[in-house]
Amino acid sequence: MQLGEEHRLIGDAAQSLLSETAGLERLRAVVEDPSGWDAPLWSAMAQDMGLIGLMIPDIHGGAGLDAAAMALVLEETGRRLAVVPFFETAVLGVQSLLMAGDDDQQAALLPGVASGDQRMTVAGLAARPHLDNQRLSGVADHVSFAHVADALIVFADDGRILHVPSDAPGLTIIRTPGLDPTRPLSRVVFDVAAADLTVLSQGSQAAQDRIRLLGAGLLAAEQTGAAAFCLEATVAYGRDRIQFGRAIASFQAVKHMLAEMMVRIEASRSAVLYAVTAIDRNLELEDACAVAASWATETLQKCAADQIQLHGGVGFTWEHHAHLYFKRARSSASWLTSPSSHREMIAARLFGDAA
Repeated sequence: MQLGEEHRLIGDAAQSLLSETAGLERLRAVVEDPSGWDAPLWSAMAQDMGLIGLMIPDIHGGAGLDAAAMALVLEETGRRLAVVPFFETAVLGVQSLLMAGDDDQQAALLPGVASGDQRMTVAGLAARPHLDNQRLSGVADHVSFAHVADALIVFADDGRILHVPSDAPGLTIIRTPGLDPTRPLSRVVFDVAAADLTVLSQGSQAAQDRIRLLGAGLLAAEQTGAAAFCLEATVAYGRDRIQFGRAIASFQAVKHMLAEMMVRIEASRSAVLYAVTAIDRNLELEDACAVAASWATETLQKCAADQIQLHGGVGFTWEHHAHLYFKRARSSASWLTSPSSHREMIAARLFGDAA
């Protein structure tokens, strides 16, 4: 797959916007703000750039672009650790509505998402609530950006996919502490009448699995962007930091670590390109997205750790940005699924029972 001029323009526009509005000083200010998210950045991404509706069909107010375009934007949001529910809304939420909603449900719900007026997140990625004929009940922990979501996409334990307004009677959202301040978490308690939610008519366990897998493949793009920033920041520091009369970037051991970071990142980009090709061409996602997710997860973990090590003492301080990337690496690794589970899936597909 070759990225075209339209893809390049989307990537450049996202890079320009985020470099101007989501720098390190802004990131620090946002994570220390009690609101827990960057509302002005969301407005700029939604209203100025139309990025929220990137993969929403144009008949519903979106841009109708492909996963490759989304991956380029996600690489930039990852690079800046953008504290907005972009991935939750524009990827997981939108794909849930596209895969599980019928035409009428999509027409009713997608335009508000495309405009940025309706923020979404997904609950039930781990423990899943239960829906019977009368009520949705249960608890979902570690739900990212639930405190600013206008609606929740809920993966029910019987495979159904639900759209639940955040102001539905009986829905309680409780902010909870988490490792990663750039991805704020909440506990969501459900005791919601069935009449106050929408059951997406095409929802199924297969749809849940596909959304999760597609999400993991695109999350790899975000992880790749974060890893790329770790490399860029470390190279810049290595050029400026003088030790024994030389820039530390000139020492062979440091060069080797930086080179390994670069090789990992470029391989991660290639894996992401493979994954979005499979998504856009409606090919089997299992191998493509699993490879991208597994490789990008470990790439970000390694690059974030190496960034701290190569910054020396300053890299361990609270005031430095390095710990934020390390925490994002950890939170992303355990969010949708783990690298080991992806490798197990690949092994099972390749070797069957022998795996």
